[in-house]
Amino acid sequence: MKYITSLILLLFSVLTAFSQSTDTSQWRPLYHFTAAKNWINDPNGLIFLNGEYHLYYQHNPFENKWGHMSWGHATSRDLLNWKHLPVAIPEVVSKDTTTWIFSGSAVLDTKNTSGFGKNGKAPLVAVYTADQPAQKKESQFIAYSNDGGLSFTPYAKNPVIDLHRKNFRDPNVFWHQPSQQWVMSVAVPDDFIVKFYGSKDLKDWSLLSDFGPSGYKKHDWECPSLVPLAVDGNPSHIKWVLMVSSGGDKGPLIQYFIGDFDGKTFKNDYPEKILTVDYGDTFYAAIPWRMDKGVHTLIGWLMPGGQETSPWKGQMSVPRDLSLKTTSEGLRLFQQPSAVFSKAVKAKYVNKQHVLSHIVIGSQDRPLPEAGKGNAYWIDAEFSMGEASRAGFKIAQNADASKEIIVGYDAPKQELYVDFTRSERGRKPDGNLLQTISLKSSGNLKLQIMVDKSSLDIFAGHGEKVFTSLIYPDQDAAGVSVFGAGSKFIKLNILNMDK
Repeated sequence: MKYITSLILLLFSVLTAFSQSTDTSQWRPLYHFTAAKNWINDPNGLIFLNGEYHLYYQHNPFENKWGHMSWGHATSRDLLNWKHLPVAIPEVVSKDTTTWIFSGSAVLDTKNTSGFGKNGKAPLVAVYTADQPAQKKESQFIAYSNDGGLSFTPYAKNPVIDLHRKNFRDPNVFWHQPSQQWVMSVAVPDDFIVKFYGSKDLKDWSLLSDFGPSGYKKHDWECPSLVPLAVDGNPSHIKWVLMVSSGGDKGPLIQYFIGDFDGKTFKNDYPEKILTVDYGDTFYAAIPWRMDKGVHTLIGWLMPGGQETSPWKGQMSVPRDLSLKTTSEGLRLFQQPSAVFSKAVKAKYVNKQHVLSHIVIGSQDRPLPEAGKGNAYWIDAEFSMGEASRAGFKIAQNADASKEIIVGYDAPKQELYVDFTRSERGRKPDGNLLQTISLKSSGNLKLQIMVDKSSLDIFAGHGEKVFTSLIYPDQDAAGVSVFGAGSKFIKLNILNMDK
């Protein structure tokens, strides 16, 4: 999380002058989560209780910038429509110190191993990093809730783990059934290490093992999470996926490792590979909801770019269901928009869905007015390149095409590319104005493109490659068209989600 603060300060230093009265409503997302107002970053404490998804998140309750770190709180039954709730765990300010409530996780202690339960009801236990800047120390705290997660009481004997280090953060806890213990993954950022701890009661923790350094090591490691996934949908064949966030070459990066976990040690199956969760320049600090029947739904923070917004700052990604599939290169992580979220979206916008098919592109681009005029839509496309060397979509386009973003496929290079040159210059570093992703294809191409006012999510193929970025189109730049002379768009499902 400290990587976050340093990058934020850098971004803020290059922003143009901005007045809180400036109207930025054109960029406020419709279907990506934002706080009602003020700053948000990392998702925290993701848990599903009594039919509701709980999303806690890093939040500044007082200002539209990073600071006063506390746990904000919202709930949803469908991952689309959210109820905003009061701050669940506020920062603690005393005469001697300030304690910021940094990132962490939450578990339902069904067996009351902690002893925090009351009247036979299981407590909800939050495990988080307490950052104490005056002491230059981060340690792991716990707090418990007996009112369904609305409020928390800090454990009287905090911290539960303290290495007396300045950088030691982001605990993610789950119950490991085979070893009958709680397991925590927590990062030592500047050592590029994830430590695993075990506990029987969430209060007394013992070191199990260390993982790392490995993979990408140019920037601090943060926000680790470890989840079991069925290989090719086979529940009897389980592999574990460890995710770690860090700063990448073009901004935020989340790498993942695939291997085995025996309740003590994680063993990486691909030690020579650097595997990436998202290929864009904004997706960070993602952790999953751990659901029944092996479903794990990932959500991450979209780190703000070079544009101020008000009265909110920061948004979450589209929630994604995770799977592991066998490929020619070995096992790889696949992601698709959450089935729960997708069902809710399609039900809400059922009267604004357009299905097109068998569109052959000539020398002129083909406009798609069906996407609406508000930069809020979901396009599910399948197309063949035919004679075209490049084909795809032009989005956030104004009337004379002087402003546009190109999402295309380059057949000779076997690359998906996103060209922001005509839209985001000055907001993105020059090196990020054209971004490419290797994407091999021997047949028809499939792309899902989700635009939501100020965000762009692309799911390529069956979810083997995912790209997320922030965009800030001009008010009059909301056109959409397809291009690629000689290509054929076999299917275009367009869901217009503008109000």
